[in-house]
Amino acid sequence: MTKQKKTTILIIYIIAFYTLWAVFEIVVKSMLSNIITNDILCQLVKSGVIKNLIWTLPAILLIKYFNTEVYIPLNEMFAKKVNWLKYMPIFILFTIYILASVILINGNLVISDDFSKNDIIIVLFVGLTEEMVFRGWLLNATIHENKKWLYIFINGIMFLAIHFPKWFYDGIFISSFANFSFLGVMILSVIFSWTFIKSRNIFVPITLHMYWDLLIFLFY
Repeated sequence: MTKQKKTTILIIYIIAFYTLWAVFEIVVKSMLSNIITNDILCQLVKSGVIKNLIWTLPAILLIKYFNTEVYIPLNEMFAKKVNWLKYMPIFILFTIYILASVILINGNLVISDDFSKNDIIIVLFVGLTEEMVFRGWLLNATIHENKKWLYIFINGIMFLAIHFPKWFYDGIFISSFANFSFLGVMILSVIFSWTFIKSRNIFVPITLHMYWDLLIFLFY
């Protein structure tokens, strides 16, 4: 009965979550920008307040509610000791990939002129919110010991899909598939999922996610 209840709540959650976030990205986000004229305050409201209310808080409550039915319990995912040296190659790989790409494209390595305080706010909250939902909750609630990679792949598709409303709004939905940049989102999702399962600590994918976003905002 508990498993059946979890499945029902998962389905309801996924429908509600994707619908609510699509409405926010396509309608509410631009309205907030018009209402709150201060850029930093507006970004704090969008990324720090609203996104945490829609993403982080429900995810933590659901993980806690189904604590005995998830792969990694809530208390363990925040307290499990991590050997960070094991994950240093990923940080190094991210750094080499981004810097090499920038140098190949631009011919030099300079911090982006567009980098601002708003980007710092996004970096601070995106990794936390997205990893709590997609790794801490959705992957954690669905993964099975003997089918890990299948559920990691499914989680990657779900992680990709949450980007669709923004891509539609920004007018880059078709180009994101035409230039295969969508594969980067899938690959990152796999990396974040694998590190979460391997470390059993949510702070590992959160930190990796934040580091990747920081590099992107700094140099792209």
